[in-house]
Amino acid sequence: MPTQEELIPLSGWRRKLYIIIFEADTRSGRLFDLALIVSIVLSLLTVILESVASIRQQWGPQLKILDWLFTILFTLEYLLRLACVHKPLRYARSFFGVVDLLSILPLYLGLFIPESRFLADIRVLRLLRMFRILKLTRYMGEARELKRAMLASRRKIIVFLGTVVLLVIILGTLMYVIEGEANGFTSIPVGIYWAIVTLTTVGFGDITPKTPLGQALASLVMITGYGIIAVPTGIVTAEIARGASPTPTDKQSATRLCPHCFSEGHDWDARFCKHCGGTLPRPARGEVS
Repeated sequence: MPTQEELIPLSGWRRKLYIIIFEADTRSGRLFDLALIVSIVLSLLTVILESVASIRQQWGPQLKILDWLFTILFTLEYLLRLACVHKPLRYARSFFGVVDLLSILPLYLGLFIPESRFLADIRVLRLLRMFRILKLTRYMGEARELKRAMLASRRKIIVFLGTVVLLVIILGTLMYVIEGEANGFTSIPVGIYWAIVTLTTVGFGDITPKTPLGQALASLVMITGYGIIAVPTGIVTAEIARGASPTPTDKQSATRLCPHCFSEGHDWDARFCKHCGGTLPRPARGEVS
């Protein structure tokens, strides 16, 4: 919970900066976010093109300059985000705060480990902000519902995965005993690898049983695989149906972000955060469009 001092509303340049950077319901905020998305897409394109040998050979220096320009731009943006919130460290530890930091680190690390600069493609995660910018509130609600269902069914999924692990160990051992080293099953780990590939219906075909008994076991494993694939889907689907929540109303905004706890989903006319009680910045009259 924020302290009493943290609950003081933002004012002055910090409030204006916060509205531009964090609030997509204002004209200035929407323009900022759209410009940010264009920059992210262009920076991703720069990194992707630089990984192509023929393009890098011809345009390498120009692409590196562009990459540095985008990185410096994102660094300044990250620092501005930290400057306009009550608790910079709290934002730095949030999901988007970590993503923002990871998006600028690769190029700096590239000064010491050249190949690491291509990890800048992690910037694609920043495009998740499109859900807020485009006001896809319903999609945000569905994403939260899917996350809730996954967390609620985690114990069942862990039990299921544990059962699958035991099953592939048994099947791999059986195939090793049946086929033996003469048919490519040189060890139990190789048999387990075959069982995993076959049970998941991937079927690389690099190792195949040759004996009739081995082929019969493989057929049983492949048929079982189709049934096993459906189990996790059924578990999660049941949790979604059990915990279905009402669709968010038009009264809620996907873009109003609390500067204290960084929670979303506040009503358009809310003055205080419903999670921590902090004061929500309110755009000046005429700013919301």
